[in-house]
Amino acid sequence: MKNTKFIQIGCGKMAVYTIRYAIENGMQIVGAVDINPDIIGNDISSIIGGNEIGIKINKVDDLDTLLKECKPDVAIVTTMSLMNDLKDVLMICAQNGVNAITTCEEAFYPFNSSPKITEELDRIAKENNCTITGSGYQDAFWGNLITTIAGATHNITKIKGSSSYNVEDYGIALAKAHGAGLTLDEFENEIASADNISEEERNTLINNGDFAPSYMWNTNGWLCDKLGLTPISQTQKCVPMTCEKDIYSSTLNMTVKAGDATGMSAVVTTETKEGITIISECIGKVYSEDDCDKNEWTVYGEPNTTFVVTRPNTVELTCASIVNRIPDVLTAPAGFIPTSQMGELKYQKNK
Repeated sequence: MKNTKFIQIGCGKMAVYTIRYAIENGMQIVGAVDINPDIIGNDISSIIGGNEIGIKINKVDDLDTLLKECKPDVAIVTTMSLMNDLKDVLMICAQNGVNAITTCEEAFYPFNSSPKITEELDRIAKENNCTITGSGYQDAFWGNLITTIAGATHNITKIKGSSSYNVEDYGIALAKAHGAGLTLDEFENEIASADNISEEERNTLINNGDFAPSYMWNTNGWLCDKLGLTPISQTQKCVPMTCEKDIYSSTLNMTVKAGDATGMSAVVTTETKEGITIISECIGKVYSEDDCDKNEWTVYGEPNTTFVVTRPNTVELTCASIVNRIPDVLTAPAGFIPTSQMGELKYQKNK
């Protein structure tokens, strides 16, 4: 990883860690872009602290020019959560032959939610000999940990998991995607109603690029790919999370009133040809003082195995996973390659 040149796309909360972790692993930052006019033109040290390092934050509109000038080995993309919002940036990377890894949750396994965008990115990346992928917290805690336990199990009938996280830690795009700050009526109309459709209607949305998956939708696809399972049906249901008292959200810059949505729980159920059911839940909300991150999964069968991770530092783990995946991205085949096809996540410090 030493001397690998990278560009940072998105200089918000996650970039604070991805930039520092990459530099501390011997990588060289050669450029950065963002959409926030308040930070454009600043040295990147304004994000990570310390002395100026001579890299200014550019406008995202300048990305194509910057890639041609800097010729990075890889782009670290920490911006949006949906492929439809990220496709232009990833396409520019692919067209320039620049490998890219993103925290975009849908990019973890977008084949089952945005196939047309993914197929197009795959084609362009192959033409220009680069790799595009998604990684982050889910790579370890919703993916490789579960498949490792599965590898120690004689017979599996069901895999069930739940993970919670504070939307305050990830920026306004994620908070809004979880319905934080909406009244219950607004949540029903803007979030929940999208799942009250038939499988045929959902497939039409997916094929048209109009489907908005919860994070576990793509996680279940990743797990099936890694475990060699064949999905035959998949559904999701989103319900609002609430609190009995008002909670201030610094990310939304508003007070979420008692009884309004602080976020949501999304449950995705996948049935497979092999008879294994995967049920996964993600709970993203504005935390009260009593809440904390938690990750709990059970592999049912012979034997049953449950593991619980309490209070994981989700942001830092997300960013470390991104940086530690970069050597795999650099050696992976060209195309859109999910990390389910890159082997286990490995510690890379000082390598």
